[in-house]
Amino acid sequence: MTTDSRISVQLVRNATVLATIDETTFLIDPMFASPGEIPPIPDTPNDRENPLVPMPNIELSYDAVVVTHRHPDHFDEAAIEELDADVPLFCQPEEAGAFTDEGFTDVRPVDDEMTFDSVTIHRTPGRHGHGELAEGMGPVSGFVFEADETLYIAGDTIWYDPVEETLGQFNPDMVVLNGGEAQFEQGEPITMGVEDINAVRNATDAAVVVDHMEAINHCLLSRDELRSETEDVLVPEDGEQIAL
Repeated sequence: MTTDSRISVQLVRNATVLATIDETTFLIDPMFASPGEIPPIPDTPNDRENPLVPMPNIELSYDAVVVTHRHPDHFDEAAIEELDADVPLFCQPEEAGAFTDEGFTDVRPVDDEMTFDSVTIHRTPGRHGHGELAEGMGPVSGFVFEADETLYIAGDTIWYDPVEETLGQFNPDMVVLNGGEAQFEQGEPITMGVEDINAVRNATDAAVVVDHMEAINHCLLSRDELRSETEDVLVPEDGEQIAL
């Protein structure tokens, strides 16, 4: 798939994104379920079934798949059924075996970095919450896609030192953050909220894009709330494309 821009992201829904770097497009975190097919995330203030909204009517054309982690709002049963078994699939090393067991034949775990077409893919740290809760959420990763320009997909993480260090190391042109301020009945949020997003905005000159909003029951921060409390932050609607 090609675009007129060297770097672009199109939000599909939640954290599902079509990310194009040069002439290579990656499908990030495919969640393809129809509304209500996934049970509510438990122990949250909102008990609605997921996803909360349908997929937008857009073309899903891509060269490879990247899964930041295997929570069902990032990789679901519908994706297993719909994706081609031989699609190149990049993932965390800890989760490679699960994809192979599901029948995927070109699983490429990224320990540190790997090249696909003209793009170097770097795996980066993430922390899915605070304290013991983050440890219980299991491993999560971000990914940096480096070519003539650089895209940083932060994944399900809060703002903490390794995110700041990743920004400094790679100096990305665009950053995609998982917002929504997802949380349970107890404890602090497990994805970025306004304070985290403003910290990223202040730490980089990159275009800052926020997804992971208004699609899953435990994501409580709305797009309108985020827009009203941030400046120079892009908050796309489902189906919207942002290009540099």
